[in-house]
Amino acid sequence: MARIHGVGWARRLPLGTEVRAGREWARTHLETLGWNRDAPAVADAVVLAVSELITNAHVHAGSDAELVLTWDGRCLHLSVHDHSPRLPRPRSAAPDAVGGRGLTLVDALADHWHTRRQRNGKTVTACFHPPGAGPSH
Repeated sequence: MARIHGVGWARRLPLGTEVRAGREWARTHLETLGWNRDAPAVADAVVLAVSELITNAHVHAGSDAELVLTWDGRCLHLSVHDHSPRLPRPRSAAPDAVGGRGLTLVDALADHWHTRRQRNGKTVTACFHPPGAGPSH
């Protein structure tokens, strides 16, 4: 595993932006950390969480998504900010429902996650530990 400490990246994804752009952006920065090679399952989990959180910002908040990845040497923090003050919550989706599982997926994929209200909306942050770097689910 690469030994990069204290690095971060940020990207704004306007409302009309395809979620794929966020996934590709995240995958590029995970490559910088060596995660695509050294921790591919965790890298895939991060990319899936990026998809879900950007989709939530665009669909449920009707907002641009501000995506931030921060590696502190122990945890990769994935944060997505939107402009809705309404806090998200996991919900039960019917088996035949097309959506409604985003936060349930994030909860299953991340080591932990939380939401923080801010003056101009909210930020959902999920933490991912690479194998051997900290606690996991």
